[in-house]
Amino acid sequence: MATPHPPQDSPSQPLPPAAERELIEHLRAGDDAAFMRLMDLYGGTLLRLASLYVHDLDAAADVVQETWLGVFQGIDRFEGRSSLKTWLFTILTNRAKRRGSRDGRVIPFSAASPARDDEPEADLDRFFPPGHADAGFWSSLPRDWDALPEERFTSAETRAAIEQVVAALPPSQREVITLRDIEGWSSAEVRNALGLSETNQRVLLHRARTKVRRALEEEIAA
Repeated sequence: MATPHPPQDSPSQPLPPAAERELIEHLRAGDDAAFMRLMDLYGGTLLRLASLYVHDLDAAADVVQETWLGVFQGIDRFEGRSSLKTWLFTILTNRAKRRGSRDGRVIPFSAASPARDDEPEADLDRFFPPGHADAGFWSSLPRDWDALPEERFTSAETRAAIEQVVAALPPSQREVITLRDIEGWSSAEVRNALGLSETNQRVLLHRARTKVRRALEEEIAA
């Protein structure tokens, strides 16, 4: 099997269906270049997602390597009922769950951690309502943000504050906001990968975004 390339830094984009079918055919034929392309496409994403479930970066890297081995051994059995990216994520989470259990850090997956009914919905007026084309996204920013320099939002301190609050989210919310807002997955991809209903995914994402927004406001105002 080919030596993996370093993971990319940018979120992975889904392949067009025809390109994905062609890639799968090359993978099944044992084409090393196809495996290298797959690693380039999704290596960074898999490493970041593995970090949601295991102790540290070394453990996450081990999980990713196990995932590539699973792909290499199982590509002939891939039936195409989900996208290739969703299949990769499923392999990754199964291995991450086993590794987390072995290391004493069991993180419940979103499918087993539905949105709690007793957690209050907050700041609803700040988000586009259900049915809107941008439902769930912020409808407006605090009035004083426009006057702040862009560097204030992209500073290391602000990014660290956001990363800290994302890391502290309940596991189900952390999974959803990581996939949607950091990795750029579509709503359908997240629902399929995590086994969520549309309503549950929307609620988890809204709650996660609300908490991140609060932290960002506090950081900007500081």
